Amino acid sequence: MSLQVDFQRVLTTDDSRFELDVSLRSASRRVVLFGPSGSGKSLTLQAIAGLMTPDRGTIKVDGRTLFDSAAHIDLAPRERRVGYLFQDYALFPHLTVAQNVAFGLQQGLRNPGRRHIADQAAHWLAAFKLDAVARNYPAQISGGQRQRVALARALAPKPDVLLLDEPFAALDAPLRAHMRRELASLQASLDLQMLIITHDPADAEALGDHVLEIRHGRVFSDAASPAPAV
Repeated sequence: MSLQVDFQRVLTTDDSRFELDVSLRSASRRVVLFGPSGSGKSLTLQAIAGLMTPDRGTIKVDGRTLFDSAAHIDLAPRERRVGYLFQDYALFPHLTVAQNVAFGLQQGLRNPGRRHIADQAAHWLAAFKLDAVARNYPAQISGGQRQRVALARALAPKPDVLLLDEPFAALDAPLRAHMRRELASLQASLDLQMLIITHDPADAEALGDHVLEIRHGRVFSDAASPAPAV
């Protein structure tokens, strides 16, 4: 599996201008994009997922073109086969745990039914030990369980790559360390390529086979070992 990203995007407001010019290539299974808040990490993930359109450039996953401005290719998010774990998990509060996991398996915006759990959703509920809370709502479960629900939802459609936006930011220190181990174990068992963004050097050290540091919208350093704290 390979990830090739080379794009530019200029974002302007009335009083500011931010230039994003990201170029990275990796065949590693666990890639970490490391840098401070405001450096362009989340925007890079959004571009790969199809949630933000670059001004120009190319984005490829395993040789498959997701975006190419010159060739007028811009696949819709659902066509990209990319799993996305948002920083705040973005679970639907009015849907049960099982419905949240099943949401990504269907076309359109209609909510999954409460009574029947699709086999693929049931598989991930079992894999993440969420069976006991399958009919609970997000407000009724713990922070660690909410993260596992969001991971299960992202993995249910069998993505080619999993994007994780500051996956441990909302967790306390002991749970953060536990979930790093869980995520590393999950990646190894699935042999799935992951791109993780973080501002925490401990995340980079624990999870990064390939660490790239981003500053001011550009890749500042590219190393096989964790980048230093900033």
